[in-house]
Amino acid sequence: MDQKVSQSPQSQQNTPAIETFEDFWPYYLGEHRDPRTRQLHIFGTAVAIGSLAAYAVTRRPGFLVSALAGSYGPAWLSHAVVEHNKPATFTYPWWSLRADLKMFSLWLDGQLGRELARQTTGTCAQERRPVPVRK
Repeated sequence: MDQKVSQSPQSQQNTPAIETFEDFWPYYLGEHRDPRTRQLHIFGTAVAIGSLAAYAVTRRPGFLVSALAGSYGPAWLSHAVVEHNKPATFTYPWWSLRADLKMFSLWLDGQLGRELARQTTGTCAQERRPVPVRK
């Protein structure tokens, strides 16, 4: 999980909208270039899953609050402090959630490093680009 994804400076101006999750996924990984960002996202996803499981068992609403704060807090902090970019959640909330869960699943399976390599070697044939604002 310590592989760093290559960077490419880009501008959000005149960037066509991302239309599919398959196009969003390489962008998502590009916005999580630094391993520390991915680690904080994985930690936050684990906190959210644990909190939701605790809520399912106890029905205590505090666990819903901890699911949200525990997941978004570390993730957004990592974008502000580590990556210096805007979380994709603000533009593509459902794809961002799906990508968080996909990254977590790949990490659990020990396949995240392989997926990062696949995305950065060109076998995916996707150019990394910033997420444009949906209109």
